[in-house]
Amino acid sequence: MSNVSIKSDRAPVGPGPAEQKGLSSTLVLALGTFAVGTDAFVVAGFLPSIAADLQVSVAVAGQASVTVFAAAYAVLSPVLATATARLPRRALLVTALIVLGLANLCSALAPNLPVLIISRILAAVGAAAYTPSAGAVSAALVRPELRARALAVVIGGLTVATALGVPLGNLASHWLGWRTALGIVAALCVLVAVGLRLIMPALPGNARVPLRTRLAVLRRPAVLAVLPLTILGMGACYTAYAYSVPALRSVHIPDSAHLLMLFLYGLGAVLGNIAAGYATDRWGSRPVLTLGYVAMTASLGLLAWLSANDASLVTVVGLLVLMWGASSWCQTPPQQHRLIEVAPHEAPLVVSLNSSSIYLGIGLGTVLGGIALPSGMTAVYGLGAALALAALLFLQLTARTKTPAAD
Repeated sequence: MSNVSIKSDRAPVGPGPAEQKGLSSTLVLALGTFAVGTDAFVVAGFLPSIAADLQVSVAVAGQASVTVFAAAYAVLSPVLATATARLPRRALLVTALIVLGLANLCSALAPNLPVLIISRILAAVGAAAYTPSAGAVSAALVRPELRARALAVVIGGLTVATALGVPLGNLASHWLGWRTALGIVAALCVLVAVGLRLIMPALPGNARVPLRTRLAVLRRPAVLAVLPLTILGMGACYTAYAYSVPALRSVHIPDSAHLLMLFLYGLGAVLGNIAAGYATDRWGSRPVLTLGYVAMTASLGLLAWLSANDASLVTVVGLLVLMWGASSWCQTPPQQHRLIEVAPHEAPLVVSLNSSSIYLGIGLGTVLGGIALPSGMTAVYGLGAALALAALLFLQLTARTKTPAAD
């Protein structure tokens, strides 16, 4: 047969088969980021159950489950991005999800604390390998004019998990037990891996960039002025949030209302994240971050006051928890905006470093909260408020640090 090209004057009515496959893959990738985010945040919802089952304190359970995962993710993310750069993307993403699923299964079956710690490190390996690649792949699967939307869908999976992870963990632990809850997360990871293998087209790996080259951007003063603020800010919000169950009990929220309070935090997180994006575009990063840290200091400070005075004001606590969630997750858009401004040619790298800093902050907050926990939740809330105030002061001292745009 001869090669005949038939042209039509009609503009395409909608996306073609390849584009539809790309959009379907993006939705499955988003489900994967939801699974990763749920794994990262769900554990905080049933820390008391883990502690009781493994016969350790809640603080030790938090550090073994949350801190270990966060620290391992932060350290491994740039290392794995370098080590896996040349691997075909579909194989990498499917393997990462299977590793994450197996890690959650190991956590669900953990007979003791050491096994739980090892399984959480393994989970961080899967999560750190999956999340950065998922965003890049989603952008490569669609037309240029659809890339921002594809990225928003994939990142949306993580945002939803951030908002729902702890309340879902609390609910699942109450009705099913924490081991079954982690088993469900494991099953979700494997299900998404199968979906990706069936739907996502094959994509080649990328050129390998040495780790030293990737991290050279950390020598820039303006980048160094931004990343520690992410660690401080996330540490402030997670000091108490990692121990949300005892935190809510300390301000006289009955166990039956914990789920509502955690959903209020999640609602605040989503609204704060969305509002911060629009506000940063209109007014810039510094005013948004300033307002966020003032709100975080006030909400955590007032919760500390309620805890210290043994006050029972459920409606007030609900409003404070909503404000706490909004102020906690309003940080990411303006922080990413600042990083892209000071290092425009290394935008993907500095954004990934900011993600590592988020997890370092989560780990820091969990450790500090665990140290303060024996002194009572008033001390934990107060420590979180102090860290938020420190973040506010750090912002004011470093906000004017610049690097040449040509860098």
